[in-house]
Amino acid sequence: MRYLDPKNDLTFKKIFGEHPKLLISFLNALLPLEEGKLIKSITYVPGELVPQVPLMKNTIVDVRCTDQCNRQFIVEMQMNWTTSFMQRVLFNAAKAYVKQLDKGDKYELLHPVYALNLIDDVFSKTPDYYHHYRIVETGDPAGRIEGLEFVFVELPKFEAVSVSEKKLQILWLRFLTEINEKTEKVPIEMLSDPDIKKAVECLQESAFSKEELEYYERYWDRVRTERTLINETASKAMQKGREEGRKEGREEGRKEGREEERLIQQEKQYQKKLNLAIIMKKDGESFEKIIKYTELSKEEIEKL
Repeated sequence: MRYLDPKNDLTFKKIFGEHPKLLISFLNALLPLEEGKLIKSITYVPGELVPQVPLMKNTIVDVRCTDQCNRQFIVEMQMNWTTSFMQRVLFNAAKAYVKQLDKGDKYELLHPVYALNLIDDVFSKTPDYYHHYRIVETGDPAGRIEGLEFVFVELPKFEAVSVSEKKLQILWLRFLTEINEKTEKVPIEMLSDPDIKKAVECLQESAFSKEELEYYERYWDRVRTERTLINETASKAMQKGREEGRKEGREEGRKEGREEERLIQQEKQYQKKLNLAIIMKKDGESFEKIIKYTELSKEEIEKL
């Protein structure tokens, strides 16, 4: 039995875009929903055109839905990361939040928007793979403004080291990170949950047509191409930064050299004045005459 990778555009949408029960389980497991506010039912919402992230035109996969409380959920699988992606996510969620109201509607009709972003890349320096953002009062994290919440999951950092009260979250993340074309045997723990078992069945290669499999491979080709472009762009930027740093270093070095030379010449001139003052003082010249020819002060001359 050969399985496909669930992170691909084709498989991700087939699992979570065609099976609402699986998406409900996934969202309840991954989102920080409060007790008593779990998702019970969903309605899919067509995706919208949003500003593209440079160099990442093909690697973003999204699924959108609303639940029984009219909360909106935007689920995105992102294969590559750039610094502008988070701004795109913010724009996308804010746009979904604002578009809830027609002209003249009351703000009380607005419902929360949750953006769940699964990143097959590393973007933070912390060891944590799960990042939850929301609008809070800086002096009191308990004080918050409802409306927008964001979750970013760095899949490469995830390791199923323990099974806690978030057991279903662990299983879904294992599903995303462990199942792929190299999988020969699915772990029994995944098959023990009916929803994840169903998701695994959706990944069986035999369930896809020849055209779908060709699309599947083309998607990976685009991902690899974009990843190469991103890496090359980053490499060029680093090289440019190093060159500019070396240039600035050379210029700074020249400035320091010129300043050091100026101080040396200044010291030599001062020493000449001191030597001249010593000779004139020995010859019995007056302080006024010595000051005139050396530009030294009376105090400096008296110390000689």
